[in-house]
Amino acid sequence: MSAKLTKSDIKKTIAMAIAGAFGFIIALLWKDVVIGLMKLAGIWQDGGYENWNAAAIGIVVVLVITIICVFG
Repeated sequence: MSAKLTKSDIKKTIAMAIAGAFGFIIALLWKDVVIGLMKLAGIWQDGGYENWNAAAIGIVVVLVITIICVFG
C-alpha cells in the first residue's frame, strides 16, 4: 500500500526546496562579504574588497537581498 501525494504535500515540498535554495544563496553572499572584510583587515589575500566604501556597498546589497529572500 502506498501513500498518495496530495497537491498540498507537493506544494509544501516545493516550498521547502525553494526556501533551501534561497538559504544557500544567502550563505554564499555572506561568505563573500566575510572574505572581503578579511582582505581589508589583512587576514586574506585573494579576492575581496579594494576599499571600505566597496565593503559598505557590499554589506548593504547583501542585507537587502537577505531581507527580500526572507520576507519576500
